[in-house]
Amino acid sequence: MLFNSYPFIALFLPAVLVGYFWLGRRSNLMPVVWLAASSLAFYAIGNWQFVGLLVASIVFNYSAGYMLIAVRLRPAQRRAVLAVGVAGDLLVLGIFKYAGFVAANLDALFGAGLTLHILLPVGISFYTFTQIAFLVDAWRGRVSHYAVAHYALFVTYFPHLIAGPILHHRDMIPQFERKEAKRPQPHLMLCGVIIFAIGLFKKTCLADGIQPLVALAFAQASPTFDQAWLGALAYTFQLYFDFSGYSDMAIGISLMFGIFLPVNFNSPYKAAGIIEFWRRWHMTLSQFLRDYLYIPLGGNRRGPVMRYVNLMITMALGGLWHGAAWTFVVWGALHGVYLCINHGFNALVPTIPPRLARPAHVAGVAVTFLAVVVAWVFFRAESLPSALKLVAAMADPGRVAFGREEIAALLTVSVYAALVWLAPNTQDIMGYDHGNRAVGENLRAERMRPLFLYGASAVLALGILGIQSHSEFIYFRF
Repeated sequence: MLFNSYPFIALFLPAVLVGYFWLGRRSNLMPVVWLAASSLAFYAIGNWQFVGLLVASIVFNYSAGYMLIAVRLRPAQRRAVLAVGVAGDLLVLGIFKYAGFVAANLDALFGAGLTLHILLPVGISFYTFTQIAFLVDAWRGRVSHYAVAHYALFVTYFPHLIAGPILHHRDMIPQFERKEAKRPQPHLMLCGVIIFAIGLFKKTCLADGIQPLVALAFAQASPTFDQAWLGALAYTFQLYFDFSGYSDMAIGISLMFGIFLPVNFNSPYKAAGIIEFWRRWHMTLSQFLRDYLYIPLGGNRRGPVMRYVNLMITMALGGLWHGAAWTFVVWGALHGVYLCINHGFNALVPTIPPRLARPAHVAGVAVTFLAVVVAWVFFRAESLPSALKLVAAMADPGRVAFGREEIAALLTVSVYAALVWLAPNTQDIMGYDHGNRAVGENLRAERMRPLFLYGASAVLALGILGIQSHSEFIYFRF
């Protein structure tokens, strides 16, 4: 089921909200059970054949976590439980996500005749990483004992289940335990509807609206210089508004239940460096890779050389997390190289004088954005040869079409660029502060409330009118 669909907006979400708050008047636990069951139903509507896998994953990880939290074990036994838990998670992820990729590469190298076509369970990367973090923290002694219902909801919570953010138990489970969240809060409901409306508009009108222009680069056998750049830029903005739209919609839906999700997207194309970019793009994944991969590898504690090696390993694996293809590995490795350059630049270049700070910032934003656009080519391309061919076209200004279609595409891309760099993001508009559990303080002024209501109604109406019959979010495939 898609957030940007009529059945979800008109039937599923209202029914789940009504049941949640009705049960909240009678119990503190039953709304949690209801929301977990509703989340499983949400998942089953599109992936019924993998509900058993999701439930088994929850039982397996909760059992391993319980042993680490509540059972007195010797250090060696605790390490063994953690190893079995993490290995089990990675084994399941590897079979469903990477077995076909490994088989195809073995077949290409040795002619082994291996061909595997395994259907990928939607959201498996997100709920697997969420639970690996839980196990590692349980082993480190940072987890309290949680009820099964709260843990199940933590894993299956439908606003995040399909495409993130990657949740952390310390942030979410205490919110599920609060009695106040089981009572309807009009202010949070209003803010949730507004943020959902903004996200829906981003997805159905902006992301889906520019999607046809992506074909200029990725659906042509031999694109020209301007077609390659325009198509690559169109995909850059499509992915931006698609992922930003999902992130807003997830936060908005969750707010309706009185629950704050972490911010996962914060105007990444405004970043003046790749380090800053990864603090703004898929923020929960960046934090996971830092805390559970980069730092355990040694981080920057073993000297500059190993720091760069660890960055490359982390980003290459982060790329592979996005998809079982060499294009994703190259995309991740490119960002690893970018990060190494950024860290090296910061170490070698002295502090910029104040009078040059503004030009340097603008130059940093431009260079970072161009580097990101080139990397997105590998992210989007069907194969490495097609990606390299497109990059070659982007580096060949001698071949230019620049006809009526290209001029129209340039105007559209320019409008999207203005929205990205000049318009405030959703957090700015709504004052969303996940850490302090605050949102929409500017709505509390009576004179501002009608403005937001009318604006949100218009945006929601446009978003609903823009809904297409089947338009998945790009991150569904990861």
